[in-house]
Amino acid sequence: MERDFHQLKDQPLGISPLFVRRDDQVVGLTRLLTLALRVLTLFEVLVRRGQKQAGEKLKGLYSGQASRTTEAPTAVRVLKAIAKAEITLTRAETEDGSCWHLTPLPELLRRVLAYLGLPETVYTRLVMISS
Repeated sequence: MERDFHQLKDQPLGISPLFVRRDDQVVGLTRLLTLALRVLTLFEVLVRRGQKQAGEKLKGLYSGQASRTTEAPTAVRVLKAIAKAEITLTRAETEDGSCWHLTPLPELLRRVLAYLGLPETVYTRLVMISS
């Protein structure tokens, strides 16, 4: 157990130092971080529940091990895998106006949206919203 703690302790958080000077800033930052943790936990619970209901194991979460599956993915691992999919929304200017291109919906994201009970249009409508 102690060894695991030291491994976590030495990992970078991926955020820049943040300095707060007033009590209301400390309270606000604490509330923001608490809310972020709750959203992350809810995401994980909903993905696992949807996955269990679908009777599937999620794959594509482990770098270099594309076929490896898991029954209990962590929210952080799922979000990192989605981020690695390099989803892009690109705008190109033409003589006729602007044209948008959205990377096709990756299968992993398709599965996660289904587990969350969200339609694929949440993704595909990004083009319409950006127009």
